[in-house]
Amino acid sequence: MNERTALVTGANKGIGKHIARLLAAEGLTVYVGSRDAGRGQRAVEEIGAGARPLVLDVSDPDGIAQAAARVDRLDVLVNNAGVSLSLAPPAGTGVEEFRRTYETNVFGVVAVTNAFLPALCRSAHPRVVNVSSGTASLTWSTNPNPQFTPGSGGAAAYRSSKAALNALTVLYAQTLADDGFKVNALAPGLRATDLTPGAAAAGGDPAEAARGAVRLALLPDDGPTGGFFSWDGTPVPW
Repeated sequence: MNERTALVTGANKGIGKHIARLLAAEGLTVYVGSRDAGRGQRAVEEIGAGARPLVLDVSDPDGIAQAAARVDRLDVLVNNAGVSLSLAPPAGTGVEEFRRTYETNVFGVVAVTNAFLPALCRSAHPRVVNVSSGTASLTWSTNPNPQFTPGSGGAAAYRSSKAALNALTVLYAQTLADDGFKVNALAPGLRATDLTPGAAAAGGDPAEAARGAVRLALLPDDGPTGGFFSWDGTPVPW
């Protein structure tokens, strides 16, 4: 065990749980962020040594403030919590779905990141990883790419929210660079999770994506910042 600490949001299942497990295996104390206390505790018990439960709903400002008050110093923040409510195109998506999706995938990331910035600033090597999506790449959405067939226009709320998250990644990286931060986004690829219909059957191993997140979480001081990377470490075009 070392003295480094990490927080992974949405870590009671899926990719987030694997990220928490791998960071704990690296010797970090890992706060397992979960909206539900019971599910979070079960994840902590399964992860084992180094894992700590932290009730955290990224859409609840008061809850975020309470969680941040429990963490004095933080070396790694992985903004993993996310939702995808449907695969509908923009013309078939109601405004309320956009609002709900952005509440978690965009506003929640801003709220959590800003709340935990004082703790991150106490770290000598602060790292922020935003779990995005290759489908958020405007270049990949309009050109051949290694992850999905372009041109569908589906999942409009989810994909546009992750594109906004990518923009925030760049802006945080630029404004926090002088404080030693490395802020990057991850395209995890389609994984066997319950994020979207069919993903559980069609997706790959979530642990593989988690390894990509951990790589960004443990970047050396000469590592990149303000980048967008696939799970295997290759750059993804914006």
